[in-house]
Amino acid sequence: MDIRPKIIVLDDDPTGSQTVHSCLLLMQWDVETLRLGLADQAPIFFILTNTRALTPDKAAAITREVCHNLKQALALEDIQDFLVVSRSDSTLRGHYPIETDAIAEELGSFDAHFLVPAFFEGGRTTRESVHYLKVNGVDIPVHETEFARDSVFGYQHSYLPNYVEEKTHGKIKASQVTRFLLADLRSSGGNSEDSLLRDRLMHLHNNQCCVVDAETQDDLNRFAIEVLAAASEGKRFLFRSAASLLTALANLPPQPVSPEAMAQYVRGGKPGAVIVGSHVKKTTGQLQTLLQQPGTVGVEIDVARLLNQSDDSGLLTETVQKVHEIHRAGKTPVIFTSRQELTFGSVQTRLEFGEAVSKLLMKVLRQLPSDVGFLISKGGITSNDTLSQGLSLRTASLLGQVLAGVSMVRTPADHPQFPNLPVVLFPGNVGDETALATVYQRLSK
Repeated sequence: MDIRPKIIVLDDDPTGSQTVHSCLLLMQWDVETLRLGLADQAPIFFILTNTRALTPDKAAAITREVCHNLKQALALEDIQDFLVVSRSDSTLRGHYPIETDAIAEELGSFDAHFLVPAFFEGGRTTRESVHYLKVNGVDIPVHETEFARDSVFGYQHSYLPNYVEEKTHGKIKASQVTRFLLADLRSSGGNSEDSLLRDRLMHLHNNQCCVVDAETQDDLNRFAIEVLAAASEGKRFLFRSAASLLTALANLPPQPVSPEAMAQYVRGGKPGAVIVGSHVKKTTGQLQTLLQQPGTVGVEIDVARLLNQSDDSGLLTETVQKVHEIHRAGKTPVIFTSRQELTFGSVQTRLEFGEAVSKLLMKVLRQLPSDVGFLISKGGITSNDTLSQGLSLRTASLLGQVLAGVSMVRTPADHPQFPNLPVVLFPGNVGDETALATVYQRLSK
């Protein structure tokens, strides 16, 4: 019998489940909650750590805490075969290698850790170890995009071995990184016992750093077959990846309800609500298109006011009042933070301000009309806060994707405020200009 390893995903925001379905998302990581994920029949589950919103020290501490508890949960469930994925999908932005180092310290020893950032739904591929983002139909090396200029997670290299050397501050030299190229993946038939790819995987040891090419889902499917075969022979692997690798590792059948038919999950056919926190350019463009749709009304929150106020109660009262008026009129409020870019004296100050904005958005969410039909949360960190703080969930069931790369979950039937509410987790940097409007249209049928 084919015994597949359990795939355990530590997700730095809640959008990594954007290519799979019918599994659990865990918002807490005490031992008993982790056991729910391990015991679930799905081959994969997600632990939403939200570490991308945290300082490096906090990110490392949370990752260690998750893995410490995970070690106990694995022993209690008597599970020896598992793969760990540190999922980060912000176009190379995130706490690497802090998180993979923490996982290796707690759960090691691993034979290798793989950097696999290809994410096809987001237009991202890797060729000759260079990571690209498709912009207006053209592949641009990611160090030339807005993401590389991020004030917290910026980087200078698209060539992944150089990226590794940059992020590890020379601890791992570019010349020490093992490269798996398209030719290596495509020469593998996937079932051959004497596969060259599998042979290379079997010879990895001492947490060797590897980077993996991929231009199509089939490339990662072939890679996953060999990885799973090597794992079944005792190799222990750790991954730092985007979501497309998870599709390949989990190998699930099609989702039960098609993306186009997901309006059937909307509660009572009622209008919904949209909360937009993400600030990337793509989100702002999608927001503008959404606000042109019939039935939507914008509610802008001027977050600059938070800089000069000791509390947010005035802003909160104004916003909630507008939201309820719009809902009573049978329309969908689109709540969004003001778009102007604010500057801060330090990374710490920026992160703290981000937390204050998010807290305000979550207070608005908790005061939404109790009969909203659906909720769309735009932005990774916003979506994480929506699940863990706004809705105070311990777990959520992943229904599937309402659009490529855009997940829908549902709150439990016994939720005290919003039972069986479909919640869309929409990453900041996914989809074209019309994507947010398309999701709204699908749920407003």
